[in-house]
Amino acid sequence: MKLISFKHKEDFGHDWYVQILHTKQWALFQASVSWNYYPSWPYLQIKSGTGSTLSILFWAYKFGFDIGVIERTWNWDYIENPDVEEEDV
Repeated sequence: MKLISFKHKEDFGHDWYVQILHTKQWALFQASVSWNYYPSWPYLQIKSGTGSTLSILFWAYKFGFDIGVIERTWNWDYIENPDVEEEDV
């Protein structure tokens, strides 16, 4: 179990990711902040279930954030190299 992890990705904008108290498959808390090069219509998505206890996604113009509580972790290997197939766990 790791206490905290940070990542940054640049692809049509900038994305910053943080995970707190996480294993390879689950995270107690994870969040991302995004600044995109292309604007979008604003939207808000709140969900529970299917791999997360609570997940909130907000997007307005070029800014977005995503917050997840007790959910499956984001796959850093896929984020860094999307052409690699995910192995069965």
